[in-house]
Amino acid sequence: MKLLAIDTSATAASVCLAEENKIIGEFFNHTAITHSQTLMPMLDALLRQTGTSPDELSAIAVNAGPGSFTGVRIGVAAVKGLAFAHGIPCVSVSTLESMAYNMLGSDCIVSAVMDARCSQVYNALFRVSGNTVERLCADRALALSDLQAVLRDMDKPVVLVGDGAEISYRFLAESLPQVTAAPINRRLQTASSTALAAFQKLSSCETMTAAELMPVYLRLPQAQRELNQRLAKQSKE
Repeated sequence: MKLLAIDTSATAASVCLAEENKIIGEFFNHTAITHSQTLMPMLDALLRQTGTSPDELSAIAVNAGPGSFTGVRIGVAAVKGLAFAHGIPCVSVSTLESMAYNMLGSDCIVSAVMDARCSQVYNALFRVSGNTVERLCADRALALSDLQAVLRDMDKPVVLVGDGAEISYRFLAESLPQVTAAPINRRLQTASSTALAAFQKLSSCETMTAAELMPVYLRLPQAQRELNQRLAKQSKE
């Protein structure tokens, strides 16, 4: 069973071709170049260099959110197009859950954090024990001060992963000595971790069609929030 996995949920972008218990190939790009320019060349190069045809794929997985609104849409749109053209099932993966798989082999609580701006993060907690990942809460958006209160009572070391790890660590380190940031090579979301999370979903037959695959947002885009504020203000005038 060959699985293609894609992540474009933040600044970094990556694609991975995997079989269960084997990473066949992976491309990772962490630059300021937009994903609309980098994703398809990486995907094309990955399939060509591994000698893989889309028709050989059993499923395509994508980090469907939370994350950058534009980034998530680019990744989901690419997967929908490829899956629809070749009749391939899709696997929707939580970006936060995929990052917990960065810490396989550990014994800790993983706090996956993505920078949501305005002193907020997208967050979820996972208990990692060896090769087992257990979700402890739903994906959510919360203030750093609220995350501090949540982590204060954790009974294991807490490891921060994600593009919000650095900002979260600076906020939490002084008051929560049990909290550390993952090393840089295990910190950011990667398509290989997306693949690992997707294989768990495939084992439970959690797939969907290209038409059913949609981005998953935890809050409205900034433009929509600003529009709603203007409309609310106008209604009061």
